[in-house]
Amino acid sequence: MKEDTKLVHLGRGPSSFEGTVNLPVYRASTILSADMDSYIHRFDDEKNLTDITYGARGTQNSRALGEAIADLEGGHGTIVTTSGLSAISVALGALVSAGDHILISDSVYGPTRTFCNQVLSRYGVTTEYYPPDIGDAIAELIQKNTRLVFMEAPGSLTFEMQDIPGITRAAKEKGVLTVMDNTWATPVFFRPLEHGVDISIQAGTKYIAGHSDLVIGMVTSSSEATHRILVSHAHNLGDAASPDDCYLALRGLRTLSVRLCRQQESTLNVATWLADQPQVHRVLYPALAGDPGHALWKRDFKGASSLFGLAMHSEDETAVKAMADSLKYFQIGSSWGGYESLIAFNHMPVARERVPWTEKPFMLRVHIGLEDPEDLIADLTQGLARI
Repeated sequence: MKEDTKLVHLGRGPSSFEGTVNLPVYRASTILSADMDSYIHRFDDEKNLTDITYGARGTQNSRALGEAIADLEGGHGTIVTTSGLSAISVALGALVSAGDHILISDSVYGPTRTFCNQVLSRYGVTTEYYPPDIGDAIAELIQKNTRLVFMEAPGSLTFEMQDIPGITRAAKEKGVLTVMDNTWATPVFFRPLEHGVDISIQAGTKYIAGHSDLVIGMVTSSSEATHRILVSHAHNLGDAASPDDCYLALRGLRTLSVRLCRQQESTLNVATWLADQPQVHRVLYPALAGDPGHALWKRDFKGASSLFGLAMHSEDETAVKAMADSLKYFQIGSSWGGYESLIAFNHMPVARERVPWTEKPFMLRVHIGLEDPEDLIADLTQGLARI
């Protein structure tokens, strides 16, 4: 089955739900059993990860969404969590113990860094950040107590690519697990497990949801053993996405490929235009031929999503913020992946620990939505004229 067909049909079963096209929303806490033996056996069957036993451990909606994502990722199983950050914290929390050492890309999502520095450190886990361009040289940083390597490509804010196959090969030779935040590409444009990664994480809040109206996360494992560990840890934490959010995420899946392809086309148009503007120092977008990570992106990825960084020549914060404030179609806000274009301001020195950021002191993060790119370029033209 082709991927676009999968996106339409995965997680559905009209014949099982009286002909409804979409899986209904199952709001539930208590799950009733026919008799005591059934009740007891239902909880025994939890070991098989099949029965729905209690609302806080998932419903038909989370099960359908998890099965759909696992299929798209090519994984053994997927747990669905309450947010992208909870997906990261559940995965890391399930896999590490006191005394462990973990390696994390220095270009990682800010809240991931905070979780490691402020939470895992309290439980005796040491985090070391590695340069995003390290490749298979990561073997030199792996210690006897290194438990896992956590990747993100492209990186948050700075958009460096990583040699994912090189890193995973080096880690496997040392018996170290690999985890990747794949939110930027989604399984449509990149499938981490096919490149040797053990666990793929997504903030479904972004492209899978597609409408900026829900918060949800997914963790997909390549093996049954790891999937069981993750399921158990999520249950112990009481982390389960709501049926309503799972329903909306499943609905978003149906148009995921269409949206991504349209947004990719528009983003290439806008990013290429921006790169030629005199006010622009650099556009950080791996799909551009001049980007330092372009060769890796072209080798491993099937496409590029609609988020990129924009560094201006001007270091006058007031002027750059005024430019952003003047934009009509680029609204100011966190997150991305919806149908609307967004822009946000970020100070860069706080985003690095291992490798200092030596370029501009701040960055604009730009998300291209489903608007006509000509309108977006016209909007940016009037904004840049203010600098």
